[in-house]
Amino acid sequence: MQVQTKTVVEPIVKAFDCLHYINGKFVESVDGKTFNNVNPVTEEVYGTVAEGSVADIDIAVKAAKRAFEEGPWGKKSVQERSKILRKVGEILEARQEEIAQLESLDTGKHLKFSRHVDAPRAAANFQFFADYMLSVGTEAYQDEVHNALNYGYRRPIGVVGLIQPWNLPLFLLTWKLAPALAAGCTVVIKPSELTPMTATKLMEILKEAGVPDGVVNLVHGFGPGAGSAINKHPDISGIGFIGQVSTGTKIMEEAAPTLKKLSFELGGKNPNIIFADVDIDEVVATTIRSSFTNQGEVCVCGSRIYVERPIYEEFLEKFAAKTRELKVGDPFDMANDQGALVAKVHYDKVMSYLKIAEEEGGTFVTGGKRPEGLDKGYFIEPTIITGLDDSSRCVREEIFGPVVTVIPFDTEEEVIAAANDTRVGLSNTIWTNDIRRAHRVAHKIVSGLSYINCWFVRDLRTPFGGTKDSGIGRVGGAHSWEFYTELTNICVKL
Repeated sequence: MQVQTKTVVEPIVKAFDCLHYINGKFVESVDGKTFNNVNPVTEEVYGTVAEGSVADIDIAVKAAKRAFEEGPWGKKSVQERSKILRKVGEILEARQEEIAQLESLDTGKHLKFSRHVDAPRAAANFQFFADYMLSVGTEAYQDEVHNALNYGYRRPIGVVGLIQPWNLPLFLLTWKLAPALAAGCTVVIKPSELTPMTATKLMEILKEAGVPDGVVNLVHGFGPGAGSAINKHPDISGIGFIGQVSTGTKIMEEAAPTLKKLSFELGGKNPNIIFADVDIDEVVATTIRSSFTNQGEVCVCGSRIYVERPIYEEFLEKFAAKTRELKVGDPFDMANDQGALVAKVHYDKVMSYLKIAEEEGGTFVTGGKRPEGLDKGYFIEPTIITGLDDSSRCVREEIFGPVVTVIPFDTEEEVIAAANDTRVGLSNTIWTNDIRRAHRVAHKIVSGLSYINCWFVRDLRTPFGGTKDSGIGRVGGAHSWEFYTELTNICVKL
């Protein structure tokens, strides 16, 4: 008798109501307002979230300012802060399954991805900066003409506002938070209103690890309320934001009167360029990931696929066959590969682009609709579209869902021009076994990151960020340190 293997993971977590976290305590909004947290898989309300206002942000900023100017955080040595950050990483690592399940519950993403990416990378961010901060130095110059010594002295910029996205909620929050704390800053966080739970859970972990009260504060809410209050507050010295271009321009406008430092990562419409000299099976395996990982809700997904004409038909056939094998459904069922999109508003946006593709004469090789048998939840089939050119809205605009276009090309110059014909420039992927061509093409494409024969490989020491409308500044290693600190030159006459 064969025993059937159980594929559905039993949840060890439950959804919970989310309060603000200010000065070491979980608190309700000043005006008592809340909003609903909706399960993207069932479309049911499974909790409430405190709705922050200008008053809540002001209380949080004052707590952060006191912690910065009077509290123990700034007085702790680098070694002491490093130990606390490492402890945060250790707790996150020990609670990875809990974190992964909460993330999947809140976002609708498959648990496989939460386990493999969201939870471990959140822990790794704290562990990396706990080590990195111990090795940071500054420059020094001996001026023999004036018999003087000049050296650099770094100090934290003060209170930082972090406005965070919904696609990789905890992973991207810790990417910003860990270096801010390592540098000695204090923080006010506004997570996405769509995914409040892991940010709230992180506050418990910070407390357990020994982060003093007031150093990290969390206010839930919406962009026009809590977000705008962070942008305008005179006591916030810098803002780290990941999200849409339109939101980035609004933050810049509102922050301008107080001349805050800004660090933006604003997404992209990333080309995946495939030359004819490749191993097609290897390329297809990675392109499945770079197209549909996390339901396509990843800022570096390669949603514009350009294939050199001699292998176009073979690639498309194999790519489509592998795409049809992807199973969409319950994110806690290990037999599935894809979960749900994060919310109805985003589901409606992605579905509207499928309608646009039809109107523009596109052909759905796969997908293009809601999966059969899934009447509830924000599910969309992995979709491959052909027959569109570079003028199509589906090719030019970021869809941020499980939707890619595939377009043939004939020459290197042609595909470089197509890759650069966009207002955004976050990342690109280049597939070729010609090493000279790989470097040549990477140098000519205007973007912040080029992957050659790989995708989504990340070294936290390296710079990450976008060009053009894809962002301002870089994060990672010294580049994060540069943002969260101010450098003073001290000149000593010897």
